[in-house]
Amino acid sequence: MPIINWMTDTDFYTFPMAQLANHQLKNVQVEYAFKCRNGLGTPGTHNQFLLRQFMDELHDELNHLCTLRFKPVELEYLREIPFLSVDFIEDLRLFQMNRSYINMWADKDGQLQGRVKGPLYHTIWFEQPVLSIVSELNSKYEDGELAKNHMIAGERKLTENLELVKRFIGETDQSQYLCPFQYGDFGTRRRRSFEWQDYTVGRHKKEVPPENFVGTSNVHLAMKHGVRYLGTMAHQLFQAFQQSGPRLIDHQKACLDAWAREFRGSLGIALSDIVGMERFLKDFDLYFAKLFDGCRHDSGDPRWWCNLLIDHYNKLRIDPRTKTAIFSDGLTFRKAIELYLEFAKKIKVSSGIGTNFTNDMSYQDAFCSVPYTAPQIVIKLVSCNGKPTAKVSDSPGKGMCEDEGFLTYLKQTFGIQ
Repeated sequence: MPIINWMTDTDFYTFPMAQLANHQLKNVQVEYAFKCRNGLGTPGTHNQFLLRQFMDELHDELNHLCTLRFKPVELEYLREIPFLSVDFIEDLRLFQMNRSYINMWADKDGQLQGRVKGPLYHTIWFEQPVLSIVSELNSKYEDGELAKNHMIAGERKLTENLELVKRFIGETDQSQYLCPFQYGDFGTRRRRSFEWQDYTVGRHKKEVPPENFVGTSNVHLAMKHGVRYLGTMAHQLFQAFQQSGPRLIDHQKACLDAWAREFRGSLGIALSDIVGMERFLKDFDLYFAKLFDGCRHDSGDPRWWCNLLIDHYNKLRIDPRTKTAIFSDGLTFRKAIELYLEFAKKIKVSSGIGTNFTNDMSYQDAFCSVPYTAPQIVIKLVSCNGKPTAKVSDSPGKGMCEDEGFLTYLKQTFGIQ
């Protein structure tokens, strides 16, 4: 059975970003690049037969992906989301991904490479399903005994994490905090498999109260399990504004303003690390700070980030207790709990747990040790309208730009060292 079988088997933020692209960035042309940050993008790097087999399967999966259309049940579900417009839903009724927009190959070292190129509205859909396909194919090509051990370890780790959460909820007086301990699944792009993500979401929904396990970023699984869909915007949208009209120095404000015009107060969590948190806050002025409900952390030390955000609200004479900080960078369940305990009396806190929700197949106790490292794969925007774009992260290795001259210019423009 193919890996992707539903157009809604993707992260929710794709939908509002696609709607905005359809309404406000209709003629924008973009290019994305695939990157594996830890060199684990394909199996069989030293086995040409396995590598060819992997690539054949990958191309078959991409061919299938580009035959999919939104099913009536999916359209009915999306139609009930109040901030998705009628014309956008009707456009989705006809939508289909174009195979000519994506090219994936293995380089001479056996490492996976990829490009997605075309209109922003038509290419924005590739990121999540392609990453899910690559991640699941890597799991499929594990040695049989190793794969079995990883699944046993994953089951143990899942149970251990659930017990940690339930114990914390049971032992903690959450009424003394601004909100309950809240977390959700953000793990679609690097999941072990669709079946494993489905299983983990189902276990959390069954075993954890809904005020604590608040949902999933995967739209299909939100629909299937009757939980909330989670997410707002991603880096690629801000990057598109770097080369689609406004001055470079104004691109963050232009993106936030376009978002506000599109959704009129809905989806009010702003992403904060396109050119680093400090420079983001200079653009996140009183107008935006009042307009948006909060911000999402995706790079840099989370404690440094959250303290900066709280101080920023205080300087603007906005009570940070009325705002929300969402953590989503490399979280474990234990780290999410620690951040909640540290900050949830100062600002509302929620956590999106990614790889460690859907692809944590390592386990260690006194009796067994099963190591595992998930592929750190991403698809990032690298050009818009034929000109380079960049993401400058607060974490080393998470930034991305293919043009050193543009990167230097962007850093000079924003005063980034």
